[in-house]
Amino acid sequence: MHYKFLKKIIGIIGFKLIDKNLVKNERILSRYSDLSLEKLLDNLFLNSELKSVIQIGANDGQRFDVLEKFIKKYSPFVIFLEPIKSYFNDLKKKYSNNNNLIFENLAITVNNEISQLYKVKDDKLKYYDEHVMGISSFKKEHLIKHGIKKNHIIKVDVQSITIKKLLQKHSVKNLDLIMIDTEGYDGHIVIDFLKNIELRPIIIFEFIHIKNMILEDALKKLKNKDYFFFKIEENIICIPREKSKNLQLN
Repeated sequence: MHYKFLKKIIGIIGFKLIDKNLVKNERILSRYSDLSLEKLLDNLFLNSELKSVIQIGANDGQRFDVLEKFIKKYSPFVIFLEPIKSYFNDLKKKYSNNNNLIFENLAITVNNEISQLYKVKDDKLKYYDEHVMGISSFKKEHLIKHGIKKNHIIKVDVQSITIKKLLQKHSVKNLDLIMIDTEGYDGHIVIDFLKNIELRPIIIFEFIHIKNMILEDALKKLKNKDYFFFKIEENIICIPREKSKNLQLN
């Protein structure tokens, strides 16, 4: 009764709770599915399709990071972006023995709108499971709907850069994969990339927290740019049509 009332109130003010069974069932299905993000990446790295990578929202390089083992095994050129300083420091330590890597303590922004993020206070992390380290967001409500208490949330200043300026900064001329996990801002980044960048990498982004209108706009632009796409787990895999001949899904 209380839960239904809470859902109704949250719906009125414009937010929706994610059904925990839905999320857990998707993760269970992914473990037993013949098609997984890990298998897809394994195939692409094995066939030398992914030599240059940008990972946006890299966190600490360990938690829920499917890229880690492939980066260590195949040593591609990678630009990591992580705006939260403590996570960024852990990320650098994680890859301290690897070469060909660039680390940026930055968020990707569109129109310079990201200058602060919300995260769980370090001394409050002990009250939650480890997933809370991966839900930092530009929206405080994003943490609240994940069950974080308001007084456990802190707002931190972050530095940011547009995807276009990032590519210019590092003179990136070739890009095979851009992987995005920004807890709801993913759609904005995809749209901005497709609008302003001529490169045609594989794009993988988390979709479950994106607003419906933004997601639809991103998918329309992907179609217009001759990408095809499909869902694996909580991500959308976007493949340029001309690269699809090299894609094996089993």
